[in-house]
Amino acid sequence: MSKQQFFNSLKQEVARIDEAAISKRHEKIISGFTKGANPKAIIDGREISIFNSNDYLGLRHHKALKMAEHKASSELGTGPGAVRFISGSFAVHRDLERQLAKFHSRADGMVFSSAFATNLAVIFSLIKGQSKDSLVSSDTLVISDELNHRSIIDGVRLGNLDSNAKLIFKHLQSDSLEEMLLDNQGKFKRVVVITDGVFSMLGEYQDLAELRQVIDRHDEKYEEGILLIVDDCHGVAACGQTGRGTEEITGAQADVLIGTLGKGFGADGGYVVADQVVIDYLRESAATYIYSNSISPGTAAAAKTALDVLDSQEGAQMLDHLRRNVELLKTLLQEAGFQFAAPSTHPIQAVLIGDTKKTQDLTKAMFERGFLITNINYPVVPKGRDEIRVQLSATHTKEDVENFVKAMREEGQKLGIV
Repeated sequence: MSKQQFFNSLKQEVARIDEAAISKRHEKIISGFTKGANPKAIIDGREISIFNSNDYLGLRHHKALKMAEHKASSELGTGPGAVRFISGSFAVHRDLERQLAKFHSRADGMVFSSAFATNLAVIFSLIKGQSKDSLVSSDTLVISDELNHRSIIDGVRLGNLDSNAKLIFKHLQSDSLEEMLLDNQGKFKRVVVITDGVFSMLGEYQDLAELRQVIDRHDEKYEEGILLIVDDCHGVAACGQTGRGTEEITGAQADVLIGTLGKGFGADGGYVVADQVVIDYLRESAATYIYSNSISPGTAAAAKTALDVLDSQEGAQMLDHLRRNVELLKTLLQEAGFQFAAPSTHPIQAVLIGDTKKTQDLTKAMFERGFLITNINYPVVPKGRDEIRVQLSATHTKEDVENFVKAMREEGQKLGIV
């Protein structure tokens, strides 16, 4: 059958991915967690310490979140039933959106099924044209940081912009952005600048204050101005004095801020906050909001509770403990002879190994020692920049971090890394 040729092509592509050692389908299967303040995952009947989770504050196991989820599910059911414009919105969803907007000092917010779905819909909706005769506006220039997340890249691609209307500025270099804004004055009516707040491969922060200054200098040079969209999924509820992420660290605001409830907040789903007119427009145009079910009412209730916890004294203590964990890990790893792929004060710490096989071997050896970490290899990172991405949580104790580094040092010595 002719379709067998297609299946053969798929098989060859899977083989190519496996040969490049970048396959993702062989996940570790977690069957449960241990009890206690810092639960360990049960994998193949063994207790494994997790050092590669986005649950930066440990909120997914928080008693108050579990109770809120259970109560909402008992009262409202396990799912939303249908999309919101058909069956209506649960009050818990709308309350969560208002709470997120208040948390970020914005007029309003929207909750999506995932952060990926948020980026796809928000970016596409804000770069496409408004004319009935043209889905895509030739009047919009999109400028994106070269290391932006895949969801941002796909959101821009969905816009089907002409190649001349898509530009990439050098990673973390505001002068590169400014050069592009200067070069394109008079060619486009409006510009959309898009960046991650925290870049997840290296734990680096975008300096939003610098970007904001550049954008403000050139905003009036474009008829419809310059819009700054920031995806701060790894920043919010992970860094900043009160957990408000990259905006708090840099002291500058995006025009449109995208976040997630599935990392630091310990729940699930994505969201966007912005001025009221932007949110009103997105409710009418964002396809993954209009035509997709929202998160379950139980998940929404858990996310609302996470916001309450984060803004409490307990939340402040969590953030402080997380910062101290980062400082301890960096100090101990450096003393053990390891180097970092980039300077970072974020819970993501990228340990530079530089050799694909040694990176993979270290990950396997650490798993045998009872630690779950992630290796990032070429071609995902440049050749010679293979890394171990360590991710810390506020629930890690001092002893957890010390034991982790001890195992890293011993296994690294065996492999000739340190």
